[in-house]
Amino acid sequence: MTNIPFGKPMIGDVERDAMTAVLRGTTLTHGPKCAEFEIAFADYVGVKHAISTSNCTTAIHLGLIACGVGSGDEVIVPAMTHVATAHAVEHCGAVPIFVDIDIETGCINPKLIEEKITQKTKVIIVVHFIGLPCDMASINAVAEKYNIDVIEDSATALGAKHNNKFAGSLGKLGCFSFYPTKHITSLEGGMLTTDDDNVAAKVRSQRAFGYDKGLGERQIAGVYDIASLGWNYRMSEGHAAVGHVQLSKLPAFLEQRKKNAERLVAKLSKISGLSVMPLAHKQSHSSWYCVNIMVSEKLTKSRNELVRLLNAEGIGTSVHYPVALPHSKYYSQKYPIAKNKFSQAQHLAANTISLPCGPHVSDQDIGTIIEKMNEILNP
Repeated sequence: MTNIPFGKPMIGDVERDAMTAVLRGTTLTHGPKCAEFEIAFADYVGVKHAISTSNCTTAIHLGLIACGVGSGDEVIVPAMTHVATAHAVEHCGAVPIFVDIDIETGCINPKLIEEKITQKTKVIIVVHFIGLPCDMASINAVAEKYNIDVIEDSATALGAKHNNKFAGSLGKLGCFSFYPTKHITSLEGGMLTTDDDNVAAKVRSQRAFGYDKGLGERQIAGVYDIASLGWNYRMSEGHAAVGHVQLSKLPAFLEQRKKNAERLVAKLSKISGLSVMPLAHKQSHSSWYCVNIMVSEKLTKSRNELVRLLNAEGIGTSVHYPVALPHSKYYSQKYPIAKNKFSQAQHLAANTISLPCGPHVSDQDIGTIIEKMNEILNP
């Protein structure tokens, strides 16, 4: 039986040894492993600061707070993204203002942003859709015009580039995910990147309750003050140890993803009834998180039927994402909208399938995916 999961963490003995070394010691948090991971990650992305967090959602939340977002403010969010992007805004007491996407790339349409900006707009969150960076030149130009900060949701974009700069270095700050299906994993975890010293200082304090001094900065053990309202959003030493090892493997992981993605795209593009979302667009180059196919409405099989048939053949799939957020139950009830609003995001939600291209996928697996796709669509 074929078994090709959509995502599979590539964990080896080096990661296990790194975790075991932490468990053999007595420092499980507030320690050197997080600092080492942060320094290496900042160096890779090309920024001054990288701050580890418990996950990407908490990184976005901390980033919004550091940008001054609070009750009654507005934050522009793409209509097609994981719910965490908008939820982080809600948790600040702010209002997500949704903007439709460019159907070609899945990224927020920069031409539609300016009309949504008001005096209440504090931040634009861009989402590098399944690893393809947004048109950051256009978006940053709008942001600068109105003095608005830009946060990059780079959850699936580690290693992606726009204008030869890495995702996470293109806005005020970037946020990354180390969930097990992502490019690298720390089991669970996230990272916030920035060149802004003030943002970095705020995030470091508020990820740890709002302490005015980190553990290593206290002259007397246990003595500190509370400078602000904070949270417990820290990463543990064990998670950081695993993440640091994984980061060293990232170049090899990305090379395999690129190879797999390009081979899949070349083959899938020849199958009638399917279109493939680009791995590169203008100045943006993907991180090859997955290969997204768009199912033509002319096909006799629906997207969901095709997913079920592929899964029955042992081919793992995902959907990015199954609902345009403004039309989800929570957001449509809180912020009612017309049924035909955000039509591009709705079309993407109804017609795309994400196929695996991670380093766990072999050449034989690629052949199997193409073979089964042909058999299902051309019986």
